[in-house]
Amino acid sequence: MDMQEQLRKIQEDAKQQIEKITDKAGLDALRLKMLGKKGDLTLLLRSMGQVPAEERPKVGQMINVVREHLTAQMDELDAKIKKMEQEKKLARESIDVTEPREHTAIGCVHPVSLVQDQLCKVFTGMGFDVVEGPEVELDLFNFELLNLPKNHPARDAQDTFYIEDNIVLRTHTSPVQARTMLSRKPPIRIVCPGRVYRADEVDATHSPVFHQMEGLVIDEDVTMADLKGTLDAFAKNLYGDDVTTRFRPSFFPFTEPSAEVDLTCVNCHGKGCRVCKGTGWIEVLGAGMVNPKVLDMCGIDSKKYSGFAFGVGLERIAMLRYGITDLRLFYEGDVRFLSQFRDD
Repeated sequence: MDMQEQLRKIQEDAKQQIEKITDKAGLDALRLKMLGKKGDLTLLLRSMGQVPAEERPKVGQMINVVREHLTAQMDELDAKIKKMEQEKKLARESIDVTEPREHTAIGCVHPVSLVQDQLCKVFTGMGFDVVEGPEVELDLFNFELLNLPKNHPARDAQDTFYIEDNIVLRTHTSPVQARTMLSRKPPIRIVCPGRVYRADEVDATHSPVFHQMEGLVIDEDVTMADLKGTLDAFAKNLYGDDVTTRFRPSFFPFTEPSAEVDLTCVNCHGKGCRVCKGTGWIEVLGAGMVNPKVLDMCGIDSKKYSGFAFGVGLERIAMLRYGITDLRLFYEGDVRFLSQFRDD
């Protein structure tokens, strides 16, 4: 077979194979077979010594033409393969933004936040506003305007964190009530949720950081009956229609008269169990009529207006609601515990 015939055969074989190749690996194999160091054209070029001297320029030119032609065809095919692979990759990675997807839960609401949100809904449904205030508070608002002057013995029970002589970490959310009474005119109807601080040792029932929600109503002719009706509505909304409240006399400087408020045991519904220690009642919050001295100190006429206030520990409510027995679980950040309260 002469040189020209071999070139035609190589070119024809390459054309047939190029038509069948669909991937990069096949193209690389063909390029190696045709143009590599041991490829057909390379071997043909090495056999030029067998060609008569006068024909070598012509044959050499023919080989170069075939090489350039095959190289162009393979480069064109390479570009097509790269384009196809890119399109396949884009198709694989494309996202249909209209396709419905299952909801992916990325977290859960803390049980204390769940309780706080629910209480806010209960009281806003009764016409209360939600008001917040600073956690670093002046002694004036945290104590003095709440009928706790300096050296008052009730201050000792608070175990306060002092930052400076007259600056504290608030021991309750009542300072928000004092600030509101100074900035608003009656009628006032607010609840004040938030974090508070007291120097307690950490155990199953105590923490130096916890949460409260306090409420305040001031208007003309407000009575203890209004307080009881409000707390009854709160209790029934939170725990069910069979839950009632019971008031026991107590003392708080901010209120006079004052009461500790018990709820029907949510575990046994008043029958008596280990949770309520057989009494059928559970102590939940403190409340009372706002002391007239407090009204006067905050610029409200105590002869014209009266009011009531109450305060509840949110962790206490959450423990009763979810059957939690150790307060420390709220603050340890254990995902196994927190994931039980996922709100979705």
